[in-house]
Amino acid sequence: MHNHFPLSPLSQRRGSSMYLNPRIVGCGERTLVLSHGYGGSQAIWDKVLPHLSRRNKVLLFDWDFSGAATDADADDEAEDGGSYYTFSRFADELVALMDKMELSGAVYVGHSMAGMIGCIASIKRPDLFTHLVLVGASPRYMNSEDYEGGFEASDIEAMLATMSSDFHGWAEGFVALAIGSPEPSAAEPLARSFFAMDPRVAHGLARMIFLGDQREVLGDVAVPCTLVHVSRDFAAPPSVGRYMRARMRAAAMYTIDSVGHFPQLVAPDELLGILDLVLGEGEDEEIEEQQVASPSPS
Repeated sequence: MHNHFPLSPLSQRRGSSMYLNPRIVGCGERTLVLSHGYGGSQAIWDKVLPHLSRRNKVLLFDWDFSGAATDADADDEAEDGGSYYTFSRFADELVALMDKMELSGAVYVGHSMAGMIGCIASIKRPDLFTHLVLVGASPRYMNSEDYEGGFEASDIEAMLATMSSDFHGWAEGFVALAIGSPEPSAAEPLARSFFAMDPRVAHGLARMIFLGDQREVLGDVAVPCTLVHVSRDFAAPPSVGRYMRARMRAAAMYTIDSVGHFPQLVAPDELLGILDLVLGEGEDEEIEEQQVASPSPS
């Protein structure tokens, strides 16, 4: 029996979607779903897609950060005092997309905010997933007395204020920090999608992500899970991965020795080594210490 949840108010009222441009690349018996995070697009997977699509059917799509399909709903909820953007709503949209594409039993690779979206979707519809790979995911970004999320509350409030006053200036600095590499080919696809965001959407999503707390979800994830973190990631440090692993069933963790928040752009070979291992196509001895070496960018 599937654990069906009601459709989000978005789907009930307007039939619009928070996802765009779904496409399937490659072929094979196994299905992979590649889900990008905040500010990204499906282009962030370009360096790993050729390898993954050789033996797998791969679903890619874009989360809609333009705001074009959601303005009226967001305005309605703002008047009601509610928050339009929630992880649960994104999870509903992921489930709707997979149902629409008639996909089930997939390996889901969720980056950053999409990691927790996948966790929640797997609780709602475990039949859709056989494995979750959470890349740079975090259930909470704010530090507290018993938790190290990476950000102080004052830092988050200052960031949100800067986003409101000068979104493009903030985005330029954030992209450089998130990539952590001077290599233009790594930064270009992310910069392009970041600057295409509607500033209002960007601010609303940032509030959802950086002020939210999804830690209570972790213990309810029954689908096998692999955590991937980067050793010098300012947004989701390995300490977050260790916290998640301690609270999730059947969770393994790998740390890529690199910088930034986007290993698929900066350390694609190392990420592929982990994905191959998850997919049963790699050698255990290559990652036996659960530490994946990557040359630091010069």
